Amino acid sequence: MDALFHAGVVYVHADLPEPDAAAREHSAQLSQLIAQVISAEGGAIPFSRYMELALYAPGLGYYSAGAQKFGRAGDFVTAPELGPLFAQCVAQALAPVLRQLGEGAEFLELGGGSGAFAQDVLTHLALLDALPARYAILEPSADLRERQRERLHDTLPAALFERVEWINAPPEAQWRGVLFANEVLDALPTLRFALHEGEVFEEHVAQDADGRLRRTDRPADMLLAAAVRHLENSLGSPLPDGFRSEVLAQLPYWIQAISGTLREGAMLFVDYGHPRRDFYAAQRAGGTLRGYYRHRLVEDPFLWPGLTDLTASVDFTALAEAGSGAGFELAGYTSQAGFLFGNELAQCFQTLHDLAPDEATRYALSQQVKQLTLPGAMGDAFQAMGFARGVDFGHAFLQGDLRWRL
Repeated sequence: MDALFHAGVVYVHADLPEPDAAAREHSAQLSQLIAQVISAEGGAIPFSRYMELALYAPGLGYYSAGAQKFGRAGDFVTAPELGPLFAQCVAQALAPVLRQLGEGAEFLELGGGSGAFAQDVLTHLALLDALPARYAILEPSADLRERQRERLHDTLPAALFERVEWINAPPEAQWRGVLFANEVLDALPTLRFALHEGEVFEEHVAQDADGRLRRTDRPADMLLAAAVRHLENSLGSPLPDGFRSEVLAQLPYWIQAISGTLREGAMLFVDYGHPRRDFYAAQRAGGTLRGYYRHRLVEDPFLWPGLTDLTASVDFTALAEAGSGAGFELAGYTSQAGFLFGNELAQCFQTLHDLAPDEATRYALSQQVKQLTLPGAMGDAFQAMGFARGVDFGHAFLQGDLRWRL
């Protein structure tokens, strides 16, 4: 059950720019490492292992190397990169929780990106008189850590910068506070599966005779098979033969690992994805995996390893199950547009609009709102899900409740 992944690949943009010589050499080094791992592990590795190497191999993976990733000069633009409105609305949502927790409350951000979110959310929390005692950033990339540190050192007042700390792992000691993750779950190395004659297979990555990476399906282990059968039970019917998609079978363990010591507080996840019934609908029979390179969508996950971001949509039903299984209450689930409008987007916009020095700045603010909220942009494609333990977090999800879709 082998197939060349390159066959029939459709690029959304025909004008895909070619990497320069240095970038090609970088990708070649990572490709060589991946080939060595494939050889050492018996000629094929699970797709999740390939995705882990492509994104996080030390010094070579997409998020571990030094190339620009975020913003107009990178490969994609996240909500915090558009401007301060997104972070201000998150601050409005989380400030009441921080106040409920009182002195000693902490803020943990998973994956700090360029540092734009930390810069804007700390600034706004200070205005709301809801600063955390510590702002911890869990960032696995040494390169991104340094970029974040430089940005925050140069842009934040010293009193705010002193609250920021970078950590290597989730807190081991019990803590109270809020945990926030924007576009983190989509970058977790995911298992890929396929159904053949009613049996579950796991997608692996191997090499053909010419050294090109190719897809090959092998019988799934018990963990993956059980995860797929759980999906089918939840959906109420078997997935059709030939169906191929992703499942984060490790998500419950990951949630427990990052939140297990959060004794009291809230978690907020924002990402693109779908409720389970939409995630595994017939129109997504090939899965949701895709790559991004220079703001172009590419469908070949083997194109220029280390230069192309790989990502898969989030099954928000699975996230709700994992959070509840970790002992948290599901506080709410809504679209990004609903979340932002429900957390003072109009007021934040008006304040910045009134302070804008010129028409160009006011126009940019309007464009920021459109990108964040319109259905054809981020408004519906991205969703927000919150969890609470010992605090009230339902106030952040009063507009556009979508829990009924889970």
